[in-house]
Amino acid sequence: MHIYINKKYLTYQNNKVKCAVGKKGIGKKEKEGDQITPRGIFKIKNILYRKDKINNLESKIKKTTIRKNMGWCDDPYSKNYNKLIKFPFKYRSEKLYRSKNIYDIILVLNFNMNPIKKNKGSAIFIHIANNEFSPTKGCIAIKKKELRKLIRHVNKKTKVIIS
Repeated sequence: MHIYINKKYLTYQNNKVKCAVGKKGIGKKEKEGDQITPRGIFKIKNILYRKDKINNLESKIKKTTIRKNMGWCDDPYSKNYNKLIKFPFKYRSEKLYRSKNIYDIILVLNFNMNPIKKNKGSAIFIHIANNEFSPTKGCIAIKKKELRKLIRHVNKKTKVIIS
């Protein structure tokens, strides 16, 4: 199965859903923090989710429960750049356990992971959109119910095509 993403929609099989992308659109990702959603073909590495907020999440992809001490390193000076980390952590990183629901479910894309290039960009996720579909910092965001539906269809071979 393929997932197609453009600046307004995420499409798979016979489903087309509204999405939000990076504030500066889709393009060539140059550096960490540029607010661009990277153009390219990616795979879903794994799924992170809040077990206390999401139940019965069926998936063919490995799932990891988000705990209060979890984050994602976005600091190019760290050896853990673009990786899941645990707090306390002395480098810059993003909390995954949040009061807002945007990170209740996260599909982690394999952007800049093999090999990891320092400062190229980190944490390209498909996550939950806020009610206004505000632009992201580079991720793709869709409604929670749509993300749950999408997860039932994805597997290790699923390609995410961002154009």
